[in-house]
Amino acid sequence: MLKHNLGYPRIGIRRELKKASEAYWSNKIDSNSLFEVGEKIREENWKLQEEANLDLIPCNDFSFYDHVLDMSLLLGVIPESYHSIPVIHNNIDLYFSMARGFQRNEWDIKAMEMTKWFNTNYHYIVPEFDKNQKFSIFSNKIFDELEESKKILKSIKKIKPVLIGPVSYLFLGKEKEKSFHKMDLIENIIPIYIKIIKKLKNEGINWIQLDEPILVLDMSEKEKEAFKYAYGEISKFCSDINIMLASYFDGMSENMFLFQDMSIQALHIDLVEDSEQMEKILSFFSRESKMILSLGLIDGRNVWKNNYANSVQKIENAIESIGEDRIMIAPNCSLIHVPIDIEYEHSIHIAIKNRMSFAKQKIYELNDLVEIVKGNKNILFKNSSLLEKSSSIFYDQKIKERMTKITDQDIQRNNHFYIRQKKQKNKFRLPLFPTTTIGSFPQTKEIRSLRNKLRKKELSQESYNEKIKDFIVDVIKKQEKIDLDVLVHGEFERTDMVEYFSDKLKGILSTNNGWVQSYGSRCVKPPVIYGDVGRISDMTVEWICFAQSKTKKLMKGMLTGPVTILQWSFVRNDQPIYHTAYQIAWAIREEVLSLEKSGIQIIQIDEPALREGLPLKKKNWKSYFDWSIKAFRISSSGVKDETQIHTHMCYSEFNDIFEHIADLDADVITMETSRSKMELLKAFSVFSYPNEIGPGVYDIHSPRIPTVEEIFDLIKKASNKLPIKNIWVNPDCGLKTRKWEEVLKSLHNMTKAAKIARKKLVNSS
Repeated sequence: MLKHNLGYPRIGIRRELKKASEAYWSNKIDSNSLFEVGEKIREENWKLQEEANLDLIPCNDFSFYDHVLDMSLLLGVIPESYHSIPVIHNNIDLYFSMARGFQRNEWDIKAMEMTKWFNTNYHYIVPEFDKNQKFSIFSNKIFDELEESKKILKSIKKIKPVLIGPVSYLFLGKEKEKSFHKMDLIENIIPIYIKIIKKLKNEGINWIQLDEPILVLDMSEKEKEAFKYAYGEISKFCSDINIMLASYFDGMSENMFLFQDMSIQALHIDLVEDSEQMEKILSFFSRESKMILSLGLIDGRNVWKNNYANSVQKIENAIESIGEDRIMIAPNCSLIHVPIDIEYEHSIHIAIKNRMSFAKQKIYELNDLVEIVKGNKNILFKNSSLLEKSSSIFYDQKIKERMTKITDQDIQRNNHFYIRQKKQKNKFRLPLFPTTTIGSFPQTKEIRSLRNKLRKKELSQESYNEKIKDFIVDVIKKQEKIDLDVLVHGEFERTDMVEYFSDKLKGILSTNNGWVQSYGSRCVKPPVIYGDVGRISDMTVEWICFAQSKTKKLMKGMLTGPVTILQWSFVRNDQPIYHTAYQIAWAIREEVLSLEKSGIQIIQIDEPALREGLPLKKKNWKSYFDWSIKAFRISSSGVKDETQIHTHMCYSEFNDIFEHIADLDADVITMETSRSKMELLKAFSVFSYPNEIGPGVYDIHSPRIPTVEEIFDLIKKASNKLPIKNIWVNPDCGLKTRKWEEVLKSLHNMTKAAKIARKKLVNSS
């Protein structure tokens, strides 16, 4: 029974990769220094996994920005606009330009589109395909890292290069023109995959992992045919190397028939997200297959210890069905979604910490499972004891009872939107195309230094608060000078939009070093929801009211919504997820009502994670929307008609769920549309969105500054699809990660474009 891993975190235990990448982008270090950091992280990862006695260790799971972008560079899928920049002379700068855009002198090229990786909070760079797309081996990264791993690991037999499979790679991309289907490119791409596999074989590699998460989706007939063709060809020409196909994030038993008459050596399945698929898959394996079955048993997306009793039962059932020699065990997916090492956490209550497991610990859990199967029951007994919990740390009976008393009246506003809209327009008197931002403004070194001094107790809380107030006053003046219509306080007191609230809610904790990658150099520390969640006291009211007192313009109250707090946290796994969602929602509702009572008239409840939490299979969508929309409406529905509720969503595909977004019944929704060139607006051809909306008019995840003309063009596109009276003008996300010089110029161009739109588009309509 072999033990293996699908992928390991690549940011470094102290976020070394983030710091090095940002230093390189700022011209503070050269590419050699950047590469040295990458080499050190890879070496540490390989050695750790070898010390954990894994039989197969992933290679090529490291990335400087995104593994999908790595695949595009490997296959030569590079848009022509990036090839045409004469000042880019090396692959790493070409790579970063594709991810971040390029703006220098006369060169101004936008970043490629970015979206969520399936239903996770990881973002990937979307490949772009032409009808006559050519594929080639463009980058040597996979081969260079293979040579590195040979020097580090004691046996080449342990090395397992990882690639995104050809069908999933095409699925993740987009057609630049509508005259073809991306799956039509399967015959063009497969010969390159075969070349890569053969080259790896010639280097002495015995196992290759091809990730095909498309297998857990509702595959179309065209995708199924592409899959059969792809692996029919790979089986034919690469029969002398072991291919493992990895599926994850859900069950794939519905697509098991695709493996009939296919000579793939191993299949990996996710038994964390769908344990019920095992019976059907074992039946297939025992009847028709000689493949090895890899059991994904360790949760690679959450921080709780594995329940050994449950996992051992699955292993023993599989052994009984198909034999131990045909079984592998592994985490269910790559471990990039969890922090690296729990031992770096020193402030978590021991009763909670004893139940937690980060990436390093999860690797060692595989050894424990093997030992238990061999007969070591002491490990099983210790695990069961640690997982027992009855403490008041985890449970609050009053909170549980409150959730049983939620009524229909608690989840609906007093009146229909069109009545609320009239009242709000009469009250606020905003111009057409009102301008605002999403919430956060740049978190400078000075702010981070203040926070660090507060943490080290080198600065008192009172002194810290006064300095934060100075930043708030300054950002209000900047917004007034730019002439934004609805202002925000900048969120300088907040480290992260979820972590901030976790520190102020009962039943949630923040880690000290629990970093995970969100995209590129952007790392987040997801809070840990370990018990019943409740609001202790006001969380934002003092800051928002202070900001409102410093301006005559409208000030938005800024909150994070219940679904996003849930999705961007590591959630307790001992009760239905919707129970936890409703608890968070009620806590946010109490804060909304407190803001309203304090005179705040516009309140934004951000839900950027609503789409990413959507189950991958459509058959499960209804139950998800039932509880997630209810949770949002619990948080937002207690206010008066005149109080305007905003929400925000970003970097996901929304076209197929717009009717559900409308069910949120937010007065105003702001969304990402700039990177996708307003593709979102196509949804309005088939669905008439009833409320107000701000389709983001510039991409904040790129350092480039949008021009007045391009912003006006996006506003014009929006006005062709939406009633002008319902359109807001805003960036597509918060501005925390940007620099002030970028922000001020971009927002100035945005407000100027809005003013032009008020003249040109209103008069012409």
